[in-house]
Amino acid sequence: MQYFFYLKDVDPVELLAVETEQEQLQAILTHQLSSLVYRIHYTCHAEPPYQNDRRPDTRSTSGTGFAIYYLMNAKTTISRHLALETRRLLCAIALLCLCGTVSLARAENFTLPEQLIGVTQGFLEFTVEDYLATNQIDGRHDIQVKQLDPRLRMGACDKDLTATLESPRPVGRVTVRVRCEGSSPWTVFVPAQVLLYRNVVTVMRPLKRDAIVTEEDVALRERDVSSLGQGFLASLDQAVGQKVVRQMVIDQVVTPVALEQPQMIHKGDQVVIIARSGSLAVRMPGEAMSDGGFNEQIRVKNLNSQRVIKANVTGPGQVEVAM
Repeated sequence: MQYFFYLKDVDPVELLAVETEQEQLQAILTHQLSSLVYRIHYTCHAEPPYQNDRRPDTRSTSGTGFAIYYLMNAKTTISRHLALETRRLLCAIALLCLCGTVSLARAENFTLPEQLIGVTQGFLEFTVEDYLATNQIDGRHDIQVKQLDPRLRMGACDKDLTATLESPRPVGRVTVRVRCEGSSPWTVFVPAQVLLYRNVVTVMRPLKRDAIVTEEDVALRERDVSSLGQGFLASLDQAVGQKVVRQMVIDQVVTPVALEQPQMIHKGDQVVIIARSGSLAVRMPGEAMSDGGFNEQIRVKNLNSQRVIKANVTGPGQVEVAM
């Protein structure tokens, strides 16, 4: 926001003479203003995130007149979110009013790339926050809208612009469709990257294959999970006691496919077969016919009857069947 610090030194007559510098400054402020107006509009008028667990996937923008009206009548329930935006918006409006009439008249005939980026930024801010709240996901996010071709000039729209998410979810690489549904309709697809940071299980020291994970081996660290295609673990309990499938290095994010349950019983082990019915339990000797981890079903031979049955592993050297 460094441009706002020069307000007191700005000479409107000098600005008109330096047309190139003026257009660059106006483009930056237009981007900021579009994003702020969009976010203000939907903070006030969008439905609560949990209402019917649904929300329309299309939002529309409004003009600066609405933004000024809103700032004069802001509700206290959302004022904490808009304190900084209010100052920025007022500065942006004030400085835009200083711009020359020549370039303003030229800009009114087009929707500039900075406006499209601002609309996309505001739409994604609202959509991502809604997504995280609805799915009860803890974490922080960072939205990075990709730059558009500065030569792009879409016609000025005589209706509010609408934005629609074209991706399955608002995390990772996303595409937003910005549309004008006025008398001269057009559509622009704006790419963006939404980074989602969460605390995930990471490796604290090198782990060899077949090692059993201990509490000292792992810790929770904040990482961007939007690019973790194989998933991640959000709790240390999901990793401790598991067997390492492949070697892992320090600071590596632990994924579900990197671990497996250790074998509690191996083929040929002598086991105790527990036949249970309610509070009644009968124990008998058996022999494991295959390997098995906790809660896995394996084949076991009853040494009393010589019958082979299927039983669930309930602990080291112990299986259980229902009578």
